[in-house]
Amino acid sequence: MIIDLPSTSTSAVNKALVDLRDSGGAVALGRVLTLCVVTDDAHAEDAIEAANEASREHPCRVLVLARGNRRGAARLDAQIRVGGDAGASEVVVLRLYGPLVDHGETTVVPLLLSDAPIVAWWVGAAPEDLQSDPIGAIAQRRITDSAETSNPARSLEHRRAHYRAGDTDLAWTRLTNWRALLAAALDQPPYEPVTQVTVAGAPDSPSTELLAAWLAVKLKAPVVRARTKKGTGVQSVRLDRKSGAVELIRPDQTVATLTQPGQPERRIALARRPVKDCLTEELRRLDPDEVYGETLVHGLPAVGGRTMSVAQAQAQGRISPPADAARSQAAAQKESSRISRAMKRAQPVDAEQHSRSSAVPNNAVAANAPDGNPPQDQGTQAVRRARAGAAAKEASAARAAPAARTAAKRAAGKKAASASTPGPLTTEAPAPQDAPPAAGTTKRATAKKATAKTATATKTAATGTAPRRSTARGAGAAKGASA
Repeated sequence: MIIDLPSTSTSAVNKALVDLRDSGGAVALGRVLTLCVVTDDAHAEDAIEAANEASREHPCRVLVLARGNRRGAARLDAQIRVGGDAGASEVVVLRLYGPLVDHGETTVVPLLLSDAPIVAWWVGAAPEDLQSDPIGAIAQRRITDSAETSNPARSLEHRRAHYRAGDTDLAWTRLTNWRALLAAALDQPPYEPVTQVTVAGAPDSPSTELLAAWLAVKLKAPVVRARTKKGTGVQSVRLDRKSGAVELIRPDQTVATLTQPGQPERRIALARRPVKDCLTEELRRLDPDEVYGETLVHGLPAVGGRTMSVAQAQAQGRISPPADAARSQAAAQKESSRISRAMKRAQPVDAEQHSRSSAVPNNAVAANAPDGNPPQDQGTQAVRRARAGAAAKEASAARAAPAARTAAKRAAGKKAASASTPGPLTTEAPAPQDAPPAAGTTKRATAKKATAKTATATKTAATGTAPRRSTARGAGAAKGASA
């Protein structure tokens, strides 16, 4: 949602924010800071987009001071953005015209969040002394970007001469990945001191100057700057040690190659970081960046004027030609593509075929086949069919096994119950001669007789007297005899 307020005042903007909060539910309760962006009309939209992306990690109120034409009458045009047009924040764009351009702080103060930290960000040119600027004086963190100025070297010198705790530069933030890779390489054995450092980069790149200054401060070694073409940024870093050099080269501004003694070359994604990523990183901390201050104040004078051309550095063996790294990266990319194509064409093989052709990898077999598939003979196909039939039989047997076990358990339970409970001794009628008794009936009768005999023997042994016939049995026997 975008609300335009032409020719307005700060009190009207504040009232519109309160009404919007009451009616639309847009609240400022979850804002962690106020980000004050100082820019001009030409770069306002790019700055707002970067601030919106950063607000997804750091919800904040964004106040954009877009300085317009200084001629004419003083006028304030405001615009309020919330919802999808403001990321996770609420954006207030203040376009200043006439004499009001030089008094932007008077429009910012009434719109600040209470009890929230203030971060000021100058998108382009910034004041020489940030602390003396009215907006910089009320901010806890002050962010500049020397790379976006017309003279980066002079801007970096101004930052060094007027440094205060809380100042930082996005040219320094762009070096985070470079510093992490170099520190990780030196953390691995052998733990030897660095004897010489060579940093190659463009003369209009403040990041190259800050990287050389940081290495000079931390390694306490002589640092030499090699100048490359303008617009190439940081190109390479070489750290010489007794056992060999650690070299990080980025020939195409996208992928870098890291070489270390005793280890294979590694290709690393190392593209130039966008502004939104750098701004998001800087908003993660509101305390002063001591490493940046030390690098700026003590590192830049240590590097001094030790510069030479790339041709001179290559002739002295200080850096490797970037063309060699580019050719190595192209060859590695070509080999990776070839292996990827071979793996996509390859078909899985069974264990028997793999054991017969274990000396040749599967992707090589697929690559040498005319149609891209591994060759298969009739024997292999017959073995596969036989294994498939055996697998089907095993599956059928596995499905029938539970039912068979259940039936066997039931039969065993019935047999045990009949064997443990002796029944009365009765005389069964003989089966007809033309129809032989069933096998199950004969087995049950035999089991009953054996049980009766066992019970009789046990009773005789216990009492010492012969058992008496039961009256019911004797009556049944006499009735049978008379019949």
